[in-house]
Amino acid sequence: MGLAPYLIISMILFILGIVVMMARKNIIAILLGIELILNASALNFVAYSRFLTNNIDGHIFSLFIIVVAAAEAAVGLAIVIRFFQVRKSIHIDEAVWLNDEV
Repeated sequence: MGLAPYLIISMILFILGIVVMMARKNIIAILLGIELILNASALNFVAYSRFLTNNIDGHIFSLFIIVVAAAEAAVGLAIVIRFFQVRKSIHIDEAVWLNDEV
């Protein structure tokens, strides 16, 4: 297998992430779209690292992306939980202020 199938899969993941972020009003679905985009970029780094330079730089960048994605998921979930406590909903249209109790 060459580089092209990896880039096609990465492009599909990226486009799906953008579509999910644009189409959904659910905060959790938007976070999942961001995760898809981060996974697409990690796949690109690994594929280019493997097929073009043949060193581990892309793998190291991918590990950093995975760490950032895990931190984003943890912080994002904490924000969603607090938002649900205040608003009783997780729709993005209602996300104007977190401290507004109205």
